[in-house]
Amino acid sequence: MYRGVSDLSLDAKGRLAVPTRYRRALQEECGGRLVVTIAPDARCLWMLPLPQWDEMAAKLNNLSNHPKAERLKRLIFGHATDCDMDRSGRVLLTPPLRKHAGLGKNLRMLGRGNKFEIWDQAQWDELLQESLREEPDFAGLPQELQDLSL
Repeated sequence: MYRGVSDLSLDAKGRLAVPTRYRRALQEECGGRLVVTIAPDARCLWMLPLPQWDEMAAKLNNLSNHPKAERLKRLIFGHATDCDMDRSGRVLLTPPLRKHAGLGKNLRMLGRGNKFEIWDQAQWDELLQESLREEPDFAGLPQELQDLSL
């Protein structure tokens, strides 16, 4: 289970160094074999260990051929890129992935349970501030969220 926030930098070649605290777990879980793709609902990237990717890919493949499901599959599969960690724990983010997410030099990486999100740091900070200013709106929440008690 991946959690927490890390500030990172892209190097001149477009690589990010996976935080040390995750490297061992990623080596054990997937031998450093990762898949990076675009998040379909936000201007960020998803980075998944290969076994997590395989699970998600199977779920996507089982979706109907409804136009919205096809769009989702096209976005996620079409941008999926195998990215192996090198010996220094770095992962190369391709130019199309960096462009989609609007990534500059400074990044923010969020642990999201079974995956990571990679954001441009300024974009993430702006989104976070927006969400903190908004009044909570609980209308229309899925039942699973209405029943959630923390």
